[in-house]
Amino acid sequence: MADRIRRFDWNGHALGLPANWPAPLCQLLDTFLETPLPMCIMWGEQALQLYNDAYAHLIGDQHPAALGNSATASWKQDWSLIADAWATARRGQAIQLHGVHLHIVGQGLAKETWLDLTFSPIAQDGNIAGVLLCIRDTTEQMLNDARLSQVAFHYRLSAHSHRLSEQRLQLALEASDLLGIWDWDLRVERTLPDINPLDLTLSELSQATQGFSRHGFIEHVHPIDRERIQQALDQSIQHSGTFAERYRINLPDGEQRWAFARGRCHYDKYGKPLRFPGAIMDITRQQESEEALRKREAELRELNETLESRIQERTSALAEEYERLLTEMAKREQAQEALRQSQKMEAVGQLTGGIAHDFNNMLTGIIGSLDLIQHYIRTGRHDNTQRFIEAAIISANRAAALTHRLLAFSRRQPLDLRRVNLNQLIESMHELLVRTLGAHIRIVIELQSKAWAVNSDENQLESALLNLVINARDAMPEGGTLHIATRNVELTCNRQVGELPPGNYVVLSISDTGCGMSSKVLASAFEPFFTTKPIGQGTGLGLSMIYGFMRQSGGHVQLESKSGVGTEISLYLPVHEGNISPEQSNEPIRTSIQVRQNENILVVEDDPAVRMLVIEVLQSLGYHVLEAAEGNAGLALLESAARIDLMITDVGLPGINGRQLAELGRQQRPGLRVLFMTGYAAQAASSGFLEPGMELLGKPFNVDTFIQYVHQALHIQLG
Repeated sequence: MADRIRRFDWNGHALGLPANWPAPLCQLLDTFLETPLPMCIMWGEQALQLYNDAYAHLIGDQHPAALGNSATASWKQDWSLIADAWATARRGQAIQLHGVHLHIVGQGLAKETWLDLTFSPIAQDGNIAGVLLCIRDTTEQMLNDARLSQVAFHYRLSAHSHRLSEQRLQLALEASDLLGIWDWDLRVERTLPDINPLDLTLSELSQATQGFSRHGFIEHVHPIDRERIQQALDQSIQHSGTFAERYRINLPDGEQRWAFARGRCHYDKYGKPLRFPGAIMDITRQQESEEALRKREAELRELNETLESRIQERTSALAEEYERLLTEMAKREQAQEALRQSQKMEAVGQLTGGIAHDFNNMLTGIIGSLDLIQHYIRTGRHDNTQRFIEAAIISANRAAALTHRLLAFSRRQPLDLRRVNLNQLIESMHELLVRTLGAHIRIVIELQSKAWAVNSDENQLESALLNLVINARDAMPEGGTLHIATRNVELTCNRQVGELPPGNYVVLSISDTGCGMSSKVLASAFEPFFTTKPIGQGTGLGLSMIYGFMRQSGGHVQLESKSGVGTEISLYLPVHEGNISPEQSNEPIRTSIQVRQNENILVVEDDPAVRMLVIEVLQSLGYHVLEAAEGNAGLALLESAARIDLMITDVGLPGINGRQLAELGRQQRPGLRVLFMTGYAAQAASSGFLEPGMELLGKPFNVDTFIQYVHQALHIQLG
């Protein structure tokens, strides 16, 4: 789930980029992603969802659409069941719901689910910024309760049926036509038997044909029941009662069975007992069924008693785990805050030397060249000014390149991913690499034939390769060999590299025979601003920039080094799949710029120097220019009656920013064309920043490029 969150396109999302998320959100997310308990963060008033794998499995077909989406949209008709609880947590009070009955769709089928839900407020700066939802799936418990109820119902039904059967048995015994019967002559103390299978089961054939005495009858009764049956017989004979008893009998083969006997004593006119007719039947199966039912009832009672205690134990364990989770989150937040402060202080110390030295060199080149140009113009010498102009431009471009590297490192400059032929890129840089290495280092290039095209940012890839070659050169001051190679690889579930998913990749490897790295240096190689070079000779952004670039583009960096032997760095680049993006030329487009009569351009820029430069260029081309130093002043001009064919605005304005100004301007002027200028992201259009009729120009820019963009913006089709 963590990987899916990282790969999610957060550009333009209400939460913004993960790098800008609030600390409580990031810390809570890091903590519960590995927790097996289903958890979900509902952030802000929109209840935007971030959750772990267990929650994703629970919500079925709602995943992955639920990620980053509002919970009200994901829960749909079930939201009414939890809306009040969510609102209570938003007011700062934790609340639990038990046995919430939901219908969750999984693989296209609706599944009944019962859940226990716990809503806890998430605080930020004294306010409630979100709600943490912890879920316990009680479906199995609810189904078990239902099964218990069903079993109990069947037991009651069986008991009722048993009573009916016993009543029917009594009626059948009274009828004396379906059972084995006896007729006991009390005058001679012997039965007159009915020869039937039951008689033959109870005795040998000879005894059955002769009849039973009372003593012989009692002998077949189990010793445990014998005294009770004897007393019942005597009671029935002496008091003219009915004999109806269950008892166990012992068969001649040693088997024990259950019997039910029923009879009534008959008397002469003087009240003397004469006969005792009756019937007997085998009820072994019925008795076993009743025993099984009684045993099942006892088991159900025990299960019901222990189930409640088990639920209490699990609830207590869950509460303890939740308390431990909150404690762990608090400790981790304190540790991370201390670590961030330590890293910040360390980064400032390491950054000061390298970055300040590089920028001072560049500014010296710019200021010194401009001072000399000014001096030569004052003295009337114009022949040497051109080389100083070129020196100032070179220094300015170097400063711009370093700025772009810093922006890329902080991920504020998006990548321009497209199809890149890696072999052609390396071959085109061959001469540059040879000059960079010098004559004392031999370069060996081995490119795989028919290497796959990769999906990457060509400029960043060139910068990464050049950076690695420079590092290798610095590691071989006495000379050596640099080896550059490409190869196609296919990663599978059984063959993995880092966190890369299975698939096709092209590996670009750069190895040297230099001094190598110690294990301590190797462990810190990718840390921002870490460098082993002397102060002023490196910023420490090289390898960390490459690491960030590879992570952004879906690749991986593998670093291997041994002190005194050398270093090898392998870049795993994802293969380009799908339609081929059109190649773009790095050369500026040269077209003739024709200014139409009365074309008016509004310039909104808070930097006086940039505003002056832009206005000067536009006026030199014959455009009519309106100017504003901030967003509100620009909006006032847009709301005026002045004709405006194009608005050129900086994105980062004070007050109303450039993007907001464009939206407000188009409300007044629906056909307004807009050219944005920004020092952040020249590829912002790829992330949905631009609408039809809008162009974006990245700072810094030269005059020719600016003129070309103005021409394109004025003549762009609005659709």
